[in-house]
Amino acid sequence: MDPEELPVVTLTGPFTPGEVEGLSDVVRRVLEAAPGGVVVVDVGGLGPPGLGDVNAVARLQLAAKRAGGRIRLRDPGPALTALLRLVGLVLEVEGEPEEGEPAGGVEVEVETG
Repeated sequence: MDPEELPVVTLTGPFTPGEVEGLSDVVRRVLEAAPGGVVVVDVGGLGPPGLGDVNAVARLQLAAKRAGGRIRLRDPGPALTALLRLVGLVLEVEGEPEEGEPAGGVEVEVETG
C-alpha cells in the first residue's frame, strides 16, 4: 500500500493514562476501518521524549497487534528511537526498509563456492 494512503495518528505529548487509552481506541478503530493493517503514528511533534512517550508508543503498538495490524513511526528523533530500543521496542519507521528487505540501492550478491 502506498504510504500516502495509510491512515495517520499524530502524537503530541505529554500524555495522561486516559489519553493513551483513548489513542489506543483510535488505533483499533482505524485498523478495523482501513485495509492494509498499518497505521502511521507521527511522533515528530513530541519534543524531547520521556518514558510517557515510550509508554504511549508501546501501548499503541500493542493495541495495533491485538487488532491484527501494526504501527509505523513517522519522524522519530534519535532520542526517541534510542529510548524505544533501550526498552526492547524496535518498530518499523517510515522511509526505512522493512526487516528482511535490503535497503534501497543495495545490491545483494551471493558468492558461490
